[in-house]
Amino acid sequence: MKIKIFQLIDWIMLLCVLLLTVTGIFFIYSSAINQQGQLVTKEYIKQIIWAALGLALLAAAAIYDYRNFERYITILFATLIILLVLTRLFGKTINGAKSWIGVGSFGIQPSEFGKIIYILFLGWYFHKTEEFPEQKRFFIALLILLFTMGLILAQPDLGTASVYIPIFLFMCFAAGVPIRYLLFILGFGMLTVFIAILPVWQDQIARHTYAILSILTVTKIRVLFTVGFGAITLIGLLGKLFFKHNKYYYWITYVSAIIFGALVCSLAVTKVLKPYQIQRLIIFLDPYTDKQGSGWNIIQSKTAIGAGGLFGKGFLRGTQSHLRFLPEQSTDFIFSILSEEAGFLGGLAVFILYFILMGRMILIIRKTTNHYGYYVASGILGLFFFHFMVNVGMVMGIMPITGIPLLFLSYGGSSMWTAMACVGIMMSVNYRHFAFMHQE
Repeated sequence: MKIKIFQLIDWIMLLCVLLLTVTGIFFIYSSAINQQGQLVTKEYIKQIIWAALGLALLAAAAIYDYRNFERYITILFATLIILLVLTRLFGKTINGAKSWIGVGSFGIQPSEFGKIIYILFLGWYFHKTEEFPEQKRFFIALLILLFTMGLILAQPDLGTASVYIPIFLFMCFAAGVPIRYLLFILGFGMLTVFIAILPVWQDQIARHTYAILSILTVTKIRVLFTVGFGAITLIGLLGKLFFKHNKYYYWITYVSAIIFGALVCSLAVTKVLKPYQIQRLIIFLDPYTDKQGSGWNIIQSKTAIGAGGLFGKGFLRGTQSHLRFLPEQSTDFIFSILSEEAGFLGGLAVFILYFILMGRMILIIRKTTNHYGYYVASGILGLFFFHFMVNVGMVMGIMPITGIPLLFLSYGGSSMWTAMACVGIMMSVNYRHFAFMHQE
């Protein structure tokens, strides 16, 4: 079968990608201008090169039949695991994390490209296990997630690792995993983070001792509660085993297991992340408690967004970026620069482009009859949704600072190529939305 290029390319998606990418290049250029009007970096040139190569990657991914990935995705996933291990052992340390591996100035971030491989692998797993019992199917998928995330957290790269969670949840939902299982993961994850940050919040932000938090801060009391909920979970499991038709035991086990697991795993979080790193995650709650330290990024970002007003100050006329008040301004805080110089309307235009892009993805998901394509497309939608919501929420000061880039706009080759490849795969799914295989 010959490729029909005009049917292969989703022109609406491509237009959105091009507009977002060009916008990103312009504001990366703006971020490189200092107060004297001098160009201090040439990041925009690198971004143009990465964008051009990314478009070629998008085209290649669209032309290639995504269904062929099922034949060798296990090899690709094994390669990813090896690269993650090598990165942890021999990678370059940037911003406190060994996330990059390469030679000299050339390097790649395996965990970034790993998102695509993880999506393709998990889609393959769900496709091959459609006849499995739902509990077994979900549990093995969860182990795959935890294993992959564990290798990334060991770097440690919390921001990139966190992206794998919404990918997992979106794909589980697409695979028909019962909602109660997904709620269990959400409840467990949120409670784990909540328990981990509460002591730091008490000491660094609230700066007041609360008696109830002694459950978490006093070792003996914490051990007592952990053992207690562990015992309740065990009793619930035994009750469910011997009284199979009694739902009370099921829900007792369900709730107590979430609390027990969160109490145990929150200790692991505090081992991986130091108190000052946790403070960076929660400083958005009150950035003025450390306005010269962890809260500086959020304060300056909100100042830049607020200063833009409705129409913005005009291209190259922003002050926060040109005075170098915004750290990581070409990557994490690119939306802040855009909002200061293009205003509310410029930010709204970016929102609209992303909503159109994700709306097209939803239409593709609804249209495809190939189960593998359905799962893969759902994972890609989860990736884009999370990147957009977290980055924009982060720069607005309503979500934690996690170092997650705004796809297509933020400076960086790894994130650019990942996003381009994902859009290309979505187009391939759209073009080959039927269920059967054939040679092209």
